[in-house]
Amino acid sequence: MTPPRYDREGWKPGDGVFNAEGMAAYTVKLADRLTKLFDEERFVVLLGGECSNLLGPALALKRRGRYGVVYLDGHSDFRTVDNSPHVGAAGGEALALITGRGQADLTDLEQQGPYTRDTDAALLGIRADDEYVGDVTAAGIPVWPALKVAEDATAAASGVLQHLERDELDGFWVHLDVDILDATIMPAVDSPDPGGIDHAQLVELLRPLLAAPTCRGIDIGIFDPDLDLDGRYAAELTDTLVAALS
Repeated sequence: MTPPRYDREGWKPGDGVFNAEGMAAYTVKLADRLTKLFDEERFVVLLGGECSNLLGPALALKRRGRYGVVYLDGHSDFRTVDNSPHVGAAGGEALALITGRGQADLTDLEQQGPYTRDTDAALLGIRADDEYVGDVTAAGIPVWPALKVAEDATAAASGVLQHLERDELDGFWVHLDVDILDATIMPAVDSPDPGGIDHAQLVELLRPLLAAPTCRGIDIGIFDPDLDLDGRYAAELTDTLVAALS
């Protein structure tokens, strides 16, 4: 699918999320496309740009029932007008948006918001200095920081599955921002940070999540090919994803 033009013209602090109108229309179209795949009981791999891509599958799955989200990211993406002077790029607010925090034209499409309940989300991979982690934990969303994942990625995945594989849930979706990887390993992202995990640990984390019978798919974003001129980081990331899906 072709996304709408990313238009920030005339935006100023206090105006809300950049390009919200285009993003909302795109989210509905993406949800329609995904709904067809879910109807066919297909496992979906969604390759996209930035973290607002999660809105499409979150909406599509909310149409079907109650689904969780495993949020794998180097940042909590939990910025709201309640904890920040203003919002702007949806990529820094995606976990907040899918859990109903933010402007209604993104959080309540088709009157389906919130798309994911706080109790049905999990956050893994954030760095020790994440400024919004206190708000995440206060909401009741369990957090596995990158250092904890690096200690035992299999145990982290097991903890997530134990949290999400409950009778009241119909399944879950995995969101992967590749800046969960350490900046020395994956610098081709918007916000590279030290203190992340490596490729082997990411495979170890993803494999049991994606193999779970209740997992409906994964979206992958934030990789920036303009920062990978010889394709090295793309090749390494591709090998990791293939290994995790095998």
